[in-house]
Amino acid sequence: MEAENLTELSEFLLLGLSGASELQPVLFGLFLSMYLVTVLGNLLIILAVSSDSHLHTPMYFFLSNLSFVDICFISTTVPKMLVNIQAQSKDISYVGCLTQVYFLMMFAGTDNFLLTVMAYDRFVAICHPLHYTVIMNPRLCGLLVLASWFIIVWVSLVHILLMKRLAFSIGTEIPHFFCELAQVLEVARSDTLLNNIILYVATALLGVFPAAGILFSYSQIISSLMRMSSTEGKYEAFSTCGSHLCVVSSFYGTGLGVYLSSAVTHSSQSSSMASVMYTMVTPMLNPFIYSLRNKDVKAALGRLLSRAASCP
Repeated sequence: MEAENLTELSEFLLLGLSGASELQPVLFGLFLSMYLVTVLGNLLIILAVSSDSHLHTPMYFFLSNLSFVDICFISTTVPKMLVNIQAQSKDISYVGCLTQVYFLMMFAGTDNFLLTVMAYDRFVAICHPLHYTVIMNPRLCGLLVLASWFIIVWVSLVHILLMKRLAFSIGTEIPHFFCELAQVLEVARSDTLLNNIILYVATALLGVFPAAGILFSYSQIISSLMRMSSTEGKYEAFSTCGSHLCVVSSFYGTGLGVYLSSAVTHSSQSSSMASVMYTMVTPMLNPFIYSLRNKDVKAALGRLLSRAASCP
């Protein structure tokens, strides 16, 4: 059949994680539970930070932004997947697929930038404590967040504009539970060389530079800690980085897992399972990591829940 670029009239078929009908109720219940836990956990972090004056600092400002992005990130894929499971359907429209691709790239990229900004915040706090409030002023914090959004919004838009020139056949199957850019490019019926070049360049630039920024920040932090004479001071300083390091490890670890599963095994099932870790498990774990490892967040959450319980 000759390829047709039918824009709004065309549809894709998302093959999902499993075609077994007996597994669909189990998957629905599991992913609905994970989605609700993720949204509730990140909302509690946002409410705790916004309502408690003790947390009105740059570190928690960035954390609340990270929680907001995580809610948006998981909301891009899971609701559509739940609707498809419930309706026993695999359809997603051309516009819906491109929308998923756009917002997935945008929120994943913003997550990456925010983790880099948070590493810089910890670097300034530990290596330049006397100048911390001057350097990390509200204006700079706001500019860093806005710059993160601005860069990734335009990069994602470039990918979408390049995708619109591609042709697809009606009923094209995507071996995934959501529309992921690399998977969509693989099923295109027209030349994707330019798309792949831009994808690799953007991934290299937006992946390598933030990762290098995080590594540099922590190399300076470790160097500064080594010069401290007090063991207690070292522990207290590094403990403020513990939660962030766990989140960074989870984010880059699952992202690397997705890449390796696609590059090494060439199995759509393995890639889909790895993507569950990246798109669902990591956003779900972030609130637990920050609330369990951070006494300030735990205290703020306790005050928030006690106020909520005391309300008539």
